[in-house]
Amino acid sequence: MAEVLFYHLTESRLEEALPDLLERSLARGWRVVVQCVSEERRDALDHHLWTFRDDSFLPHGTDGQASPEHQPILITTSADEAANKPDVRFMVEGATPGDLSAYVRAIYMFDGHDSEQTDHARSRWRVEQAAGHQLTYWQQSEDRKWVKKR
Repeated sequence: MAEVLFYHLTESRLEEALPDLLERSLARGWRVVVQCVSEERRDALDHHLWTFRDDSFLPHGTDGQASPEHQPILITTSADEAANKPDVRFMVEGATPGDLSAYVRAIYMFDGHDSEQTDHARSRWRVEQAAGHQLTYWQQSEDRKWVKKR
């Protein structure tokens, strides 16, 4: 079973929080897939990861580009995309994955100011709990640090 984490964004946007979590995943030697709800969102995240900070580089590509299997971070819209043999799967802004049992870790990131994303996260909590995964809920503090709530 996978360790499933829910990251509740309350103080920053996805674009501000995601790169740090991706860097931490790569530092652990994990390969990553990021699942988005639309091609437009996928392409926007792809662009953002090239430009988010001058002193950092996150090697990545999208499922719409050549050789997705070689990408340490693969950004996709597919619920089952695993061409890069990822250890970790991020689902952002309401993306719904397929079976998570093959992953070391799965991470739902949702905007707490968006009621649809919050409702989706609650629904996915119940689904993942019923599947027997180990669940953890994290919320941002006012200083944008992650605080484990349960």
